[in-house]
Amino acid sequence: MFVKFTSVDRVVTAVNASQVTFISSVTEGTRIRFGEGRSVTVVEPMEEVIDRLNRTMQFPDGTFKLDS
Repeated sequence: MFVKFTSVDRVVTAVNASQVTFISSVTEGTRIRFGEGRSVTVVEPMEEVIDRLNRTMQFPDGTFKLDS
């Protein structure tokens, strides 16, 4: 399932939730990483990115948790 975000250059970006391997907070917003060194940085805060990706139910156990 694809999730729509806004990249730092204000272009709409679609992310395939099942390919996300790592999410990190950066100065510009949130960096979403995929396999093979690919990534995209979006303006949405990490909590919103995780919430929207969780709603896709594409993760192995249905959730992606943010370590506090």
